[in-house]
Amino acid sequence: MPLVQNPILPGFNADPSILRVGEDYYIATSTFEWYPGVQIHHSKDLANWDLITRPLNRKSQLDMRGNPDSCGVWAPCLTHDGDKFWLVYTDVKRKDGSFKDTPNYIVSAEKVEGPWSEPFYINSSGFDPSLFHDEDGKKWFVNMLMDHRRRPRAFAGIVLQEWDPKSGKLVGPSKNVFKGTDLDLVEGPHLYKRKGWYYLLTAEGGTGYDHAVTLARSRDIWGPYEEHPQKHILTSKDAPFAALQRAGHGDIVDTPDGKTYLVHLTGRPTTQVRRCVLGRETAIQEAYWDSDDWLYVKNGPVPSLNVELPGARDDTKYWAEQRYTFDASIGLHKDFQWLRTPEPERIFEIKDSQLQLTGRESVGSWFEQALVARRQTHFSYDAETVIDFSPVDERQYAGLTAYYCRYNFFYLTVTAHSDGKRELLILASEASWPEGRLKFPIPEPVPLPQEGKVKLALTIRGAKLQFLWALEGEDQLKKIGPVFDASILSDECGGHQAHGSFTGAFVGVAASDMNGLESKAKFDYFIYRPVRDITDRYEV
Repeated sequence: MPLVQNPILPGFNADPSILRVGEDYYIATSTFEWYPGVQIHHSKDLANWDLITRPLNRKSQLDMRGNPDSCGVWAPCLTHDGDKFWLVYTDVKRKDGSFKDTPNYIVSAEKVEGPWSEPFYINSSGFDPSLFHDEDGKKWFVNMLMDHRRRPRAFAGIVLQEWDPKSGKLVGPSKNVFKGTDLDLVEGPHLYKRKGWYYLLTAEGGTGYDHAVTLARSRDIWGPYEEHPQKHILTSKDAPFAALQRAGHGDIVDTPDGKTYLVHLTGRPTTQVRRCVLGRETAIQEAYWDSDDWLYVKNGPVPSLNVELPGARDDTKYWAEQRYTFDASIGLHKDFQWLRTPEPERIFEIKDSQLQLTGRESVGSWFEQALVARRQTHFSYDAETVIDFSPVDERQYAGLTAYYCRYNFFYLTVTAHSDGKRELLILASEASWPEGRLKFPIPEPVPLPQEGKVKLALTIRGAKLQFLWALEGEDQLKKIGPVFDASILSDECGGHQAHGSFTGAFVGVAASDMNGLESKAKFDYFIYRPVRDITDRYEV
């Protein structure tokens, strides 16, 4: 079989849930505060994947306005019961401090592309739930349990309870069936049945460099569950120099010919301080059932960078320049998302072959900001756009941003001085949690003509970011500002303490109008150009 390099879903694609229906494979991943919610990719061969839908796309299913950074949609679980697709997800409203608010929901659909149903609210007792369809037709809701009295960690174990799809409610007794191992922080459960055994796959160790996939089993769904002989079937915690780090939160799938694979999240750190700018990505490992009826990862438990898969990967599209134009009849390209709001018409529209952003709240707002961006999926790339924007003062600004969260972004803006004269200014917030201090890296703003389009660009080469610009009609881009440390656009610098930041770097366009005048920033196109950088340790 062909040898394929991990990850299979590069860039921010965390917490994979995998499913096979016939000859088709599907992976659902977390989207956190980015809208619409949940990414579902499709493949025929486990090697080549296409984004086909984001199912949580209306207000009744998901409204994340006010959700803090790295809250929102956590760890979806995608299953099929032979009749329809089921999707379980958490919309986290608060995660820091003494409590977590974690409402859990279930939606369903006849086809994976939708339409998806209105959600059933289940409970808020924990996060990362899954749905298990047993052979007798019963459906079981499997979830981690939060206990705010338990210190210093509030992770209390894995709880099992039957769910009735007719009433949309949990029924019967519930039981804490697995407290986890000494690694602690047990979460992300998936339940399977094979040869009379119930297998419980969980994530442990947090989302950082101690992350792991743990397996346990029982003859009875209620337990007791015994631990795997290796305890953790996948982890990089004891292999600090492995290419794939932070390996954990897995799910398994069988191929039609009986092979078994484990998908899992992973991170590829760069720089001396090990920062995962591309966030938590989805990787895959070949696994096998041994004579003791336990699952083992081939060459594990440390994940392999290269894995044999049924198909050979075609990287042509991955390395191709993506030039995005804007056509109202087609809509926004599927690569783009925005933040939190289920009312995108309030922050952008496609009109006159332009993407027109309506200036709303400040960059980094948790409620309503006009920011449209795509994932950074390469360690080195170029980005470029042309903006038409006529601000009246410093409270109106719009432009090109490399963005992680409210605490971590670089933003080249067209704005104006208090006297109304238009100018070019860089705004930067560099890993300044918890203060969120804004910096102005250039001594003086660059004056601009009062009217006319401006070309804005940036280059990222590993950990180095450089902004560039030019006036309309000028062929040569000019550098502006210093070379920034792009590695801060990472989970490790994401504005939280350990195990608190979960997304990845984005690049896109944004607009703010603090005067409440709804000024329009118009963008002609957007270019994302991958660059093969010989200093990149993952280049092939």
